[in-house]
Amino acid sequence: MGQIGIVFDIDHTLVVDNKLERVAFLHLLEDVIEDGGRALGSLAEESDAIDALLVQQRSGACSIEEAVRTFVTARGVEGRQHYVERFRAKALRMVEDFVIPAPDAKRTLVELENRGYAVAVLTNGWNPLQRRKAGRAGFTGAVLASADLGVQKPDSRAFTAAAAVLGLPPADLWYVGDDPGSDIVGALGAGLRAVWIDGERTPYPRGLPPPTARIAALADLLALLPTPLPTC
Repeated sequence: MGQIGIVFDIDHTLVVDNKLERVAFLHLLEDVIEDGGRALGSLAEESDAIDALLVQQRSGACSIEEAVRTFVTARGVEGRQHYVERFRAKALRMVEDFVIPAPDAKRTLVELENRGYAVAVLTNGWNPLQRRKAGRAGFTGAVLASADLGVQKPDSRAFTAAAAVLGLPPADLWYVGDDPGSDIVGALGAGLRAVWIDGERTPYPRGLPPPTARIAALADLLALLPTPLPTC
C-alpha cells in the first residue's frame, strides 16, 4: 500500500468549541441592541434561535456570512457586512479560552505524522477561525473550510478538494468526523473511507449508509489504519 491520507473534521472531532459561535452571536446581539435593534425573545429563546441558525449553516444550507446577515436583519439593523466583520473578530478573540482539544488529539496527530500519513482538515466553517481551532489541537497543516471552497459538506466536491490538496485519490483517504450526515455520508459518497467518532456512544441513524469504522476516541484510529509504505 502506498501513501494514505487522513482528513479530519474539527468540531467534536479534534476539539470541542464550547458553543463559541453561539456566544459570539450573543455578544453580537448586544451590539445590535446598542445600535438600535431589538431582541426577539428572552436570552434562552435567542440562544435557541442562534443554535437553529448554526445548524442550518453547518448543514450547508447557508454560509456563516449569510447566517450573520439573517440574524441582524431580523433584529432590525442595517450595515449587514459590518456585523459580519464584528462577528468574525469576536469569534477569533474567543478561540484560546473556548476551544479545548480532545484529550488524545495532539498525541494522535504526532503519531500519524511519525508514521508517514498525509493529514489535512476539512470542515464546514470559515478561516481563519477553523485554522485557529485546529491549531489548538496542535495541527498546522492544510485546513480547508467551506467558505473558502464555495461548497460545504456533504457535497462531494468538498471531499475531492481535500484529496487534491493531499495529492491522493479519494480511495486512499480516510475521513474522520462526528456527524453521520455531513461527515460520513459525504465522505462515502465521494469515495473515501469514513470513520465515525462516537464519543457519546449514540445509535447510528437508521437509513444512512454505515461508516467504514466506528471509534470512541481519536487514539482508537491508530489501530485501524494500515501502515503506509515509505515514499521515495
